[in-house]
Amino acid sequence: MATLIDPEVERNEILRHYRRLLRTAKPYLSGNDAKLIKKAFNTSLEAHKEMRRKSGEPYILHPLAVAQIAVEEIGLGTTSIVAALLHDVVEDTPWEISDVEREFGSRVAQIVDGLTKISGVFEYGTSEQAENFRKMLLTLSEDVRVILIKIADRLHNMRTLDSMPRHKQLKIASETIYLYAPLAHRLGLYAIKSELEDLYLKYTDTEVYNDLTNKVRQSRGARNRFIKEFVAPIDEELKAQGFGFEIKGRPKSIYSILRKMRKQNVTFDEVYDLFAIRVILDVPQEQEKAACWQVYSIVTDFYQPNPDRLRDWVSTPKANGYESLHTTVMSRTGQWVEVQIRSRRMDDIAEKGYAAHWKYKDTGSVQPESTLEAWIAKVREMLETNNSSALEFMDEFRQNLFVKEVYAFTPKGKLVILPDKATALDFAFDIHTHIGLQCLGAKVNQKLEPLSYQLRNGDQVEILTSHKQRPTEEWLQYVITSKARTKIKEWLRDDKKAKSEDGRFIVEKRLELLGIENSQDNLNRMLAHFNMYNPQDFYYRIAIGQLDGREIKESLFDPAKEVPRSPSILEPKAFDQEVQKLRGVRADMLVIGEETQKFDYTIAPCCNPIPGDDVFGFETEQGIVIHRTSCPKAVAMMSNYGNRIVRAKWTDQLELAFLAGIRIKGSDRVGLVNDVTRIISNSLKVNMRSITIDSNDGFFEGQIMVFVNDTDHLNKMIQRLSKVNGVLLVERFAS
Repeated sequence: MATLIDPEVERNEILRHYRRLLRTAKPYLSGNDAKLIKKAFNTSLEAHKEMRRKSGEPYILHPLAVAQIAVEEIGLGTTSIVAALLHDVVEDTPWEISDVEREFGSRVAQIVDGLTKISGVFEYGTSEQAENFRKMLLTLSEDVRVILIKIADRLHNMRTLDSMPRHKQLKIASETIYLYAPLAHRLGLYAIKSELEDLYLKYTDTEVYNDLTNKVRQSRGARNRFIKEFVAPIDEELKAQGFGFEIKGRPKSIYSILRKMRKQNVTFDEVYDLFAIRVILDVPQEQEKAACWQVYSIVTDFYQPNPDRLRDWVSTPKANGYESLHTTVMSRTGQWVEVQIRSRRMDDIAEKGYAAHWKYKDTGSVQPESTLEAWIAKVREMLETNNSSALEFMDEFRQNLFVKEVYAFTPKGKLVILPDKATALDFAFDIHTHIGLQCLGAKVNQKLEPLSYQLRNGDQVEILTSHKQRPTEEWLQYVITSKARTKIKEWLRDDKKAKSEDGRFIVEKRLELLGIENSQDNLNRMLAHFNMYNPQDFYYRIAIGQLDGREIKESLFDPAKEVPRSPSILEPKAFDQEVQKLRGVRADMLVIGEETQKFDYTIAPCCNPIPGDDVFGFETEQGIVIHRTSCPKAVAMMSNYGNRIVRAKWTDQLELAFLAGIRIKGSDRVGLVNDVTRIISNSLKVNMRSITIDSNDGFFEGQIMVFVNDTDHLNKMIQRLSKVNGVLLVERFAS
């Protein structure tokens, strides 16, 4: 039944949100700002008046919420508030960019243009959102506020994802973790990055999210008591020494707890740093560094630090402008606790990222070119030099977003910051393209090292070059930075083009010698003879001597013989499709898409979904492949190929058994393996495919591969196994 809408109640709700926005923005406003915001609000209200969101609420609440996030959580000003209020008018209403420029000026129009999604035809193999994202990044060269408002827009969409259909939730959530969370991280928006990650988990692995949320909630009381006791002596000493300060206890995000559990293969109770203590100092900027180290000294007077866990981002800030001093200390109850020490300015930058960074820039005491500006300059360079497809570009851009950094030095002592795992060859390209292209190797700390040498913090690197050196395909395996990859690819492409021209000349001369016409039919005969499908590749291989031009003889061009079709690159896949059909799982197990018609599908080996798992289908040339929504590859697939995602769910017919893996840990004892295998084969009628158990120092760890009908069947078995005497942990893993 449709809900009756009271226009008066709605109007008051809209005004309540608008007034809240003005209240939050008030400290940042001057001159005509309030009038301009009011004009933008009225424009947006009028333009969207007939529109509603999927939840049924008036559409205007979305631009208002985005503007609220921009000012409250990112710290942006009037121009951004106006652009956020108008960010959907060009896409969804008759308004044009020229109208926005006329009414609100060129700066707002430029930002709105960057935020307006592009539509139209895209080259095959790229996805619309990769192209959109590339266009949005192009505006980064002009104005970083485009990206910041886009992140605010995405955050509000994620907060209100409940009203979307399931397949849309998966697609939007995956795109978020793939692009927007790393981007928020890179721009220093840590609070937003953590919330985006948690919301991604909430919609893609709801059970795990709820389970961890409950565990964090249940441990809150004990945690607060612990923090109070831990902080007490530090608090007392800081007051005695006359510091102005604030101490906060901050729980880790659900997503980072899960990541730690999976990475270290531990349970929730074994994650030692579920929270961090943050000490925020009120000190003038010129005294910050000394004050942070003074507080570090106070903390380590009371608690023993872990020497391997000291992180000094006060002396060398991260590339996104983050500054803080982190240490992990042992509490009196035997728990490790991370303590973060920073000034109020550093905390502002850590919470609000880029916008706060600019606020403090005017004080004149920030480095002339901050690391964050250097990163933006690199993004610009990447955008200007990159001519690969949108998807390739996205992958490379992403790889350069979410990484730790390595700090190395030139022979003259200039600091070079590169992504973690960068090589000597990356270092060479970072200095200059020509140095990269002619790089022979490097002297690292006076010792000769190859191109592929992975840099370590503090390395001093001298690049060795030669005019005779030429890049090869192999070089692409030695580099991880986008600049190096792009320049190597460009050089190889130009080189291949030049050599192809040489090859064409050789072939033309050969045909001239034989008195054969240089026609398309005759080219097809040569391609067929050498089993090539691409003329450029054919000419290139002739030029480098991989194909022998002397094989081009008169007999090839016999007019009595039919002209062969040039071979197709797709033909081998027809064979694969037949193999898929033979191997396929029975199709009545799944309902795919909106209709109940049956499809050929296969189960993805990367995550082995079983009935009961939350799944989706992915269209390939061989048919539909079924993945778990929590599959490690799911994020990239849903983000890059959203149009190939197919809804899928299990039906009730569960006769077919599916392979699943179980990890089991516990204390070793005689007869334990016997007890485990008896439960599996006798009480649950499950077939075991393999079992491997290693024991060491009285503990064992095993992996069992079993065939089960569905998740209920598997969960029953896990419950029974966990009751076996000596078993401490039983969990499913992606087999």
